[in-house]
Amino acid sequence: MSEPLLKVRDLKIGATIYPPGQKPHDIEIVHGVSFDLERGKVLGLIGESGAGKSTIGLSSMAYGRGGVKITGGEVWVNGTDILKSGTSALKRLRGGEVTYVSQSAAASFNPAKRIMDQVIEASVSHGKFSRSAAKKRAIDLFEKLGLPDPQNIGNRYPHQVSGGQLQRCMTALALCPEPDLVVFDEPTTALDVTTQIDVLMAIKEAIRDSGVAALYITHDLAVVAQVSDDIMVLRMGETVEYGDTRQVITAPKEAYTKALVSVRSIEHKEKQPTQDPILKIEQVTARYSGQKTDVLKNINVELHPGQTLAVVGESGSGKSTMARAITGLLQPHKGRIEFAGHALSPAQEQRGFDDLRELQMIHQMADVAMNPRQTVGTIIGRPLEFYFGLKGAEKRTRVVELLDEIELGAGFIDRYPAELSGGQKQRVCIARTLAAKPKLIICDEVTSALDPLVADGILKLLLNLQKNEGMSYLFITHDLATVRAIADSIAVMYRGEVVRYGPKSQVLAPPFDDYTDLLLSSVPEMRLGWLEEVIENRKMESAGN
Repeated sequence: MSEPLLKVRDLKIGATIYPPGQKPHDIEIVHGVSFDLERGKVLGLIGESGAGKSTIGLSSMAYGRGGVKITGGEVWVNGTDILKSGTSALKRLRGGEVTYVSQSAAASFNPAKRIMDQVIEASVSHGKFSRSAAKKRAIDLFEKLGLPDPQNIGNRYPHQVSGGQLQRCMTALALCPEPDLVVFDEPTTALDVTTQIDVLMAIKEAIRDSGVAALYITHDLAVVAQVSDDIMVLRMGETVEYGDTRQVITAPKEAYTKALVSVRSIEHKEKQPTQDPILKIEQVTARYSGQKTDVLKNINVELHPGQTLAVVGESGSGKSTMARAITGLLQPHKGRIEFAGHALSPAQEQRGFDDLRELQMIHQMADVAMNPRQTVGTIIGRPLEFYFGLKGAEKRTRVVELLDEIELGAGFIDRYPAELSGGQKQRVCIARTLAAKPKLIICDEVTSALDPLVADGILKLLLNLQKNEGMSYLFITHDLATVRAIADSIAVMYRGEVVRYGPKSQVLAPPFDDYTDLLLSSVPEMRLGWLEEVIENRKMESAGN
């Protein structure tokens, strides 16, 4: 039997932490992980944030970022233990034998250099190709990866292409030196579903055509099921389960893996409206200051008390812009917005105290929505004091009640945001919103930055709160699985317009308009062969069949 391309044995990785008020000390973050990767195969590394996925992936280049150190074990690439290699050998390895595709291509490319110069840089510097030969290979890769105008796209700067196109350019950069191994680190996580499937298809076909081996890192089991031969499930730096993709997807052995496979299995029965709308948007058209193009065009939607309207669409479709118009941060130049039976003033500063209190918003990034210097108690207590004048023991009692309501408890009241996980931070933001006793909450991508299991918990919490408090949600998302789990009605947006709108049962039932059909067909499904089916269907559609 041939030697594996990548052989990892008892890998241990540590880091130094600097807790407030304490002396710095070392901790172990990866605990004795072992696996093999054969040539031409793909191993998926899956787990929640902090599981060690990216840290393990980077160890295949003998690299640890942010103060991380490989403290034990062996990492063999092409028969060499790279942890014992010198500096010159590692320079040859990184960017030559092993390459890396990061999650954010926009942050990885140099904005001041043309794409082509960056794509061919490693190939030329490692002596794999001459500059002219590297350019020819890059153009071939651009074509294979489905990029527009492959002959000339390399002459553009990174800001002159879309996010999905730039992610494919980064895949071309990684494949250009003809490496033996590519580490894909969440390459589609930051993309919309319609863009994600194009990049996923391109990556899978590029791996197949080049015969390269790959580590594919993600927290989305449905995505990794489409590209991987084997899957390793990780949690807190340890291997939970390791096996071939079919076994892990269809017959998981461990409880944690079973939870990952069954995530987003929430069943939400669509509710019928029984009262007049709490929110009514009529013919709203808006544009940003200094622009001549409308970013919202004749929007007409309604939201009824105790119900959830999901607003879905890709980036740039106008979802968050609609939220800005509703909250008064962007004044429409045409149309009318009614809330709780009366017209809302277009500008926020002209609105009444009760309108401000009863219409609240939860933001996507809980990290930047909280003051890091304030405790949880202070953060949640602010609206209690501002809107209701609560102080002292009375305010603290209500804060504890809200912490119980979001399933955290009184033990969190004196903690700071830095001491909370991503899901806990989002729960605190929800509690702060509930403190105002709102009638309508705008949820702007509140689960998109969270791991599937954590996001599942947030959705269940929101549904439970809606059941108990009777509030309405306008839920902005690009995740169709979330829509199915929480919505009563759906508005599909595309380029500033609502292209499909109605009860969930109608919007998600055929016949579909072209864009809604594209959205629905692009959501990865937790079954083997799904990607191939989508590719084949699209080929048939493009051929006119």
